[in-house]
Amino acid sequence: MFLSFSSPATHLIRFMSSKPQRVRPLAETSWQSALKKERTMATSIATDTHMKDAFAKYTDYLNGLNDKRERVVKASRDITMNSKKVIFQVHRMSQNNKDEVLGKAEKDIGAVTAQYVSRLVRELQGSDFWKLRRAYSPGVQEYVEAVTLYHFCKTGTLINLDELNANLIPLSDPSTQPLQINILDYILGLADLTGELMRLAIGRVSDGELEFAHKICSFVREIHRELTLVAPLMEDHSDMKIKMDTMLQSVMKIENACYGVHVRGSEFVPLESDGSSYPLPLGVSDIN
Repeated sequence: MFLSFSSPATHLIRFMSSKPQRVRPLAETSWQSALKKERTMATSIATDTHMKDAFAKYTDYLNGLNDKRERVVKASRDITMNSKKVIFQVHRMSQNNKDEVLGKAEKDIGAVTAQYVSRLVRELQGSDFWKLRRAYSPGVQEYVEAVTLYHFCKTGTLINLDELNANLIPLSDPSTQPLQINILDYILGLADLTGELMRLAIGRVSDGELEFAHKICSFVREIHRELTLVAPLMEDHSDMKIKMDTMLQSVMKIENACYGVHVRGSEFVPLESDGSSYPLPLGVSDIN
């Protein structure tokens, strides 16, 4: 019988070919597992609480903004409705009752400013009111239209934006940023003003007030000429383009009315005996 013989090299080969034994960690104790689980739950609860608090703030902000938007829309509608009343009041003006009608219109503008515009100012002062511009812009444009129409009929000039905003400063809290009519709403209001001036000019032609009608014609042409240069540079150019087309039609109607009276002479001058007037020139309709 032969004894098994193994050389040192054989032992080395066996040692190298053997699979390494995986070192197994010691099992965690029960109190370590409980502590780890408690820490995980605490972290999860803290994260959930932080997220809930953050989204609760966002919810409150959005709800407040939506509520404010509804109030601003309501105030804008009230301004629009009462500004139209001022415009209708100015259209009642004639050569005989100009001072009386304009005095009443001035009181109406003061009432609109004190009752309705002030409410809008209180809602928007001190806030990022540009975020709600589309909610209040229609009312502001109508207010600009009413004030500029009254101011032109009284003084024959155009009230500028700084003068309009100066009327809003007393309505604001001095400690907050006051609401200011922006240049875009002012220009859009001027575009609407030309339509009311066209109606006023046609009425003055039918009443024989040709000098005032010519003054309106020159004023509207100047506004159209200046806004033609400004309109392409405006951000909200789509709305202004429509208004510019309407403005051009208003200018042409006033020019046709004044031209017809000028060409046909005194045929359309009202009779002094009974105050009646002749028909309008051919192609000119009585807008009023």
